[in-house]
Amino acid sequence: MYTVLLLDEAERFIFDLTPKARLKIVRTLDLVEGGCMDAKLFKKLKGTEIWEFRTEYEGNAYRLLSFWDTRRKALIVATHGFVKKSQKTPRKEIEHAERIRAEYLKK
Repeated sequence: MYTVLLLDEAERFIFDLTPKARLKIVRTLDLVEGGCMDAKLFKKLKGTEIWEFRTEYEGNAYRLLSFWDTRRKALIVATHGFVKKSQKTPRKEIEHAERIRAEYLKK
């Protein structure tokens, strides 16, 4: 149903994780690609065009920030990832994703 494109930073983030954490994140991506739009897995961040893939594993909250490429049908572009330390997504992470989105959409 959907295609997820991992940009370099997102790929590196996933690659650097433990195999089990990596597998859990890939499972989240697969579910969203299959059409599962459960907010527990994939949620739009308020006031932005940024979405986050949400994966919990062994007490860690892994996040991949992303956006929709509306020029291409059903394409979700993952910009980068981080381990979330608090309830709120850090503003600097959202701003980083927004910069990547703006640069990507210039192409």
